[in-house]
Amino acid sequence: MRIVFMGTPDFAAASLDALLKNGYDIIGVFTQPDKAKGRGMEISFSPVKELALAHALPVFQPEKMRDGTALSILQSLKPDLVVVVAYGRILPDDLLSVPPLGTINVHGSLLPRYRGAAPIQWSVLNGDEKTGVTTMYLSSEMDAGDIIYSEETEIGEYETSGELYDRLKELGANLLIKTVRAIEAGCAPRTPQDETQATYVSMLDKSLSPLDFTKPARAVVKWVYGLQPWPVATAELGGVVLKVFSAQLTNQRTELAPGNIVSTGKDGIEIACGDGETVLLTEVQAPGKKRMRAEDYLRGHKL
Repeated sequence: MRIVFMGTPDFAAASLDALLKNGYDIIGVFTQPDKAKGRGMEISFSPVKELALAHALPVFQPEKMRDGTALSILQSLKPDLVVVVAYGRILPDDLLSVPPLGTINVHGSLLPRYRGAAPIQWSVLNGDEKTGVTTMYLSSEMDAGDIIYSEETEIGEYETSGELYDRLKELGANLLIKTVRAIEAGCAPRTPQDETQATYVSMLDKSLSPLDFTKPARAVVKWVYGLQPWPVATAELGGVVLKVFSAQLTNQRTELAPGNIVSTGKDGIEIACGDGETVLLTEVQAPGKKRMRAEDYLRGHKL
């Protein structure tokens, strides 16, 4: 079976690596164009491109998907199956129709919940107790194709989006192998998504960083962990905007208004929340400083 792989970040690289380790014939790899990063604006390759080059796979980086260039390349490769994982580009119908066995995708949620970008982060931000990965056939509508398989996992109460991301990329890679084997055997299921249950999520940005202490305590804590590793939650305390990396539920109640500091000490900075309960900020970072325990920050800053 001739497979073309399309993907960009390390989440996708895990799936490409799984295909290679399982002996599948990867005849070409599409990834986003190289970008300049860092202070020196040096050109860097995507994790998928680095892996593809390490295995001497042909790499293609079309700037656009609708000008005929990508279609021409794909048609010339004559794939039986196209696998798309976090490519970052929407494929038009003419590309989807090229492979006779279809174009499939690995998505970081239990579809139809959390279609769109950043599904992993939003599952943490929204305080979900479980999430998972889904393989599906791509269709014209974003993340709306027929489901092949899905696999569920619990979200740790204090698990960051980054930690969950690392778990799901491996879960997704394993589910992809199961999916490709089923397609190869001609027994892959197709289950239409329930449109009445569909939800959509957007990309993250720094406008989400400020913590809203009028929310319930658990929602505040989940916001801290959902915004890691980027863009990171913030709280203005004592006139200083601190990045907040760790927080805990205290199961304590207070009569103080949301946002007020209840106590400070060796355990951290306790703050009132909208449901009358408090949260404890335990790891922070001041501007220009390193991450530190809140206890250490308090030694030089009275609140």
